[in-house]
Parts: sequence; C-alpha cells; structure tokens
Amino acid sequence: MQPFNWANVVSWVPLLACPAVPSQVRFLHSNHVGLRAHWRASRQWHPFSRQWHPAFCLLMIFIPSFAAAEDWPTYMHDNARTGVSGETLKLPLRPAWDYATPLPPQPAWPDSSKWDGWSKTYNLKTRQVFDRAYHVAVAGDALFFGSSSSDQVYCIDAATGKKRWSFFTEGPVRLAPTFHDGRIYFGSDDGFVYCLEAADGALVWKHRPGPRDRRIPGNGRVISVWPVRGSLVMQDGLLHGAAGMFPSETVFVFALDPATGEEVWKTEQDDLPVQGYLLASATRLYTPSGRDNPIVFDRGAGKRLRVVEGQGGTYALLTGDHIVFGPGKTGELGLVEGDQQDQLAQFAGNHMIVTPSMSYLHTDTHISGLDRPKYLEHSRVRKALMQEHRSHRDALKKLGADGDKEVIEKHKTEMARISVQLQEVAEQLKSCITYNEPCGQSLSLILAGDLLFAGGKDEVAAYAADSGKPLWKQAVDGDVYGLAVSGGRLFVSTDTGRIYCFQSAE
Repeated sequence: MQPFNWANVVSWVPLLACPAVPSQVRFLHSNHVGLRAHWRASRQWHPFSRQWHPAFCLLMIFIPSFAAAEDWPTYMHDNARTGVSGETLKLPLRPAWDYATPLPPQPAWPDSSKWDGWSKTYNLKTRQVFDRAYHVAVAGDALFFGSSSSDQVYCIDAATGKKRWSFFTEGPVRLAPTFHDGRIYFGSDDGFVYCLEAADGALVWKHRPGPRDRRIPGNGRVISVWPVRGSLVMQDGLLHGAAGMFPSETVFVFALDPATGEEVWKTEQDDLPVQGYLLASATRLYTPSGRDNPIVFDRGAGKRLRVVEGQGGTYALLTGDHIVFGPGKTGELGLVEGDQQDQLAQFAGNHMIVTPSMSYLHTDTHISGLDRPKYLEHSRVRKALMQEHRSHRDALKKLGADGDKEVIEKHKTEMARISVQLQEVAEQLKSCITYNEPCGQSLSLILAGDLLFAGGKDEVAAYAADSGKPLWKQAVDGDVYGLAVSGGRLFVSTDTGRIYCFQSAE
C-alpha cells in the first residue's frame, strides 16, 4: 500500500497545464437508440440525414430532458480516458436495478506475485487490470458491454436493466464497446473487429486485422494468434485499434473506415504486444502494452514514434498530448510529456482526474484535491529557478577545482540564494493542496459534475469534489472496477459480473 506523498507531485506541471477533454453533449437525434430503431424500421426518417421528420421536432420540444442527457459512449467517457462527465447526480442515490450475467468475468491475467525477489520489491501492484469487470458504454437509453466469459456483446435497457439483444463472437470480448452514430464497435479474442447496429445488434461488417484465421490455446481459452485486445477508438472519422499479443507473430496497429471496415493504414511491430484501452489525441494514438510501457503513434499515417519510459501498466489517461500511466510495480503513476520519451515526474497513486480548475489524485487510502491555477503559477516560478540553478551548476563543472576562485564563489552564492527560493516555492506549492481526505475505495474513480465517485471492495461511494468529504455510500457485491454516469444514472460494474444502476431517490 502506497501512502500519499505530495513531494512526488512537485514537478507535476504539464499534467495540470492541459485541461481535460471537454465533455460532449449528444442530442436525442443522434443517440436515442429506441427511437432510432423505430424510425429506421419505418424508413420514414434517418437520424443522420439532413431532413428531419416532423415527429422528431415535436419530441425535441416535449422531451427536453433527453436532449440534455450526456452519453458515456466509450470506456472512461472519451478517447482521452478522462473519466469526466458534465452530468451531476442528485444525492442520495437509490438502487434502480442490477443485472447479473450468467458468469463472472474471466480476466486474461492473474494478479501479480506478492514480491520481486530479484529487486527486493514487495507488495507488487497488478499492472494488467483492464478486464476485471464488464465495463460499459451508454448511449441514450441503451447500455452495452462485452463478456469475457460468454463471448458475447450485450445491449440492455439503461432505465430498466432488461436485456434487449446479444451478439455472439468466437472468443472473449474483454474490452468495452465504443458507440458512434448509431453503431457499436468492438474487438474479440477471436481476432475480428465487429461493427453492429446499436438498435438491434445486426452485424454490419467484421474485419480480421491479422493475416489469417489461426487459433491457439491462450489464457485458458481458444483464441486467435492475433486477438483484438487493443480497444477501438473512433477519432476524426477513423476507427483505430490493435491486434496481437505475441510480438514474435507480429502485432498490428491499424485504422479502419468505420462505414465499411476497410483498412486505411496498418503498422506492424515485433517487440511489444498491445493489451488494454487505446487512447487518442488530435494527432497521436497511444497503445498500452500490458506490463510494458505505452507506445506512441502518429494517428494520421500510423507511423510509430517512440516507446515512453516508465514502470508499465494498462491504466492511462491523456491531458492534451501528455500521457499519465501506471501503476508500475509499486503503485506509481508516471507522466511523460507529448514529445518526450523519458518521464518528467512520478508520484504514488492509482488514478487521476484532471479538469481545467482542479486535479484529483486517488491513492490506496486517500483522495486529494489541487488548485490547478495556483499550482501552475508557482510551478512556472519553480521551473525558471531550477533552470537558473542548473546553469550555475554547469558553469561550476566547467571551471573545475582550478578555476577562478572569485568566479566559483559567485556561482556558489547564487546557487545558495536560489536554493532558498526553491524551498519557499515548495511551501507555496504545498499550499495549493485544497484537501487530502481518507478514501476507503481505491479501485476506480470518475468525476460527474461536482461529485467524485470511487469504487472499492463491495462498495461504491460519492465524495464532494470541492472538499473530498464523503456524501453517500452503497454496498454492492464484488470489487468495483467499472464506473460510468449517463442519463441521470450511475452504473457500477464489479468483478462478480454484476452491473448495478443507481439513480436519484427523488
């Protein structure tokens, strides 16, 4: 268990300098799946055409609450995996329904060993945590998730928890589907990428990124030599993904035309696998590599740019083109700037939330808030002082022991002065910490409006984002690895295979 240590966050500047990806409000005409199914069936109106049916205009007038609802169309809300939603839920929440799948998830990888005898590292963290629960995507009144046990993708009614349809693949579906323009996209361990109609689960197309349909035993199942274990990311009209976990057999990172499944580009690599949720910025694609470090690609052409340095892990989020990832062996998150390879900072923690005004760090035992604008102001001063200190130190090295004694003394005096100023700035940085409160739920974290929701062992809780004070708690069955907010509801996924829905008690 790693205690919180703000000393590890002192150089956490670029992370805070980049705002979270803005939340996207998706209106009724583009995401209300139930209505879309009716209109498509009648052939009177297509939700994405330029001609709107009169009935739609009436619905927009008389159902304004749907228009204000926000989707959760992919894992952790968006392609940056920020876990930030603009919706605010009114507490207390009450159980609305829970959906019990026939079988619990079957994770691909077990927990890590308890210690590393070679490096004498104890209490090791599990670095491959991406399929411990059935993570969901929510669009309008429909909720979607894939199963690593039954090899299916499910659609259930987000309001009632009733199953609408399911679709079989030939292998585990380990990652949450992505919803876009009335369709859902996902990959399977059978080696195929699938596109389905969200309304009824009808297959639109399937595509195999690997060279052939070859199956082998793997992770206790029969899987493709090139399983699609890199989640699908829709960005700027292209569907990005990855297939392959055996570098000796080649791993493929690709972009597809979402309408047809045809390949736009495909990049091969033979040194690292791809496992976990991909991330995308305006210009970059980031692929997690299981226990290894993420890889950065040019999203436009698929050119591999670099492998960032760190301790590995499948948890990651983006702030602009800066990536934060972990948890490494000991529960540490590392920050790498957009055009850099080496880490700028490391700090103890499990998860992180970044917004324009505040940032939040989630450890095994605490949740903390940071005043981002003040922190940035002091950090700029600190950066300038450190550069000045470094220039004097370099000058001393050049002078050597036989250099001009007067000049040497002058540099030493300046370094001492700067060191005092750096200590003062360090205290100012500490003053930016708005709170550091106990938190007993360490497995997952999201932000919805002014509430932080944290998932833990057999419970989920809400905390005030401005103070970290606990406001609500609810018992559930299992470890809470998945959280989502959409349409006025909180969805909770546990490692028992259950999905819970909570909504306002009023």
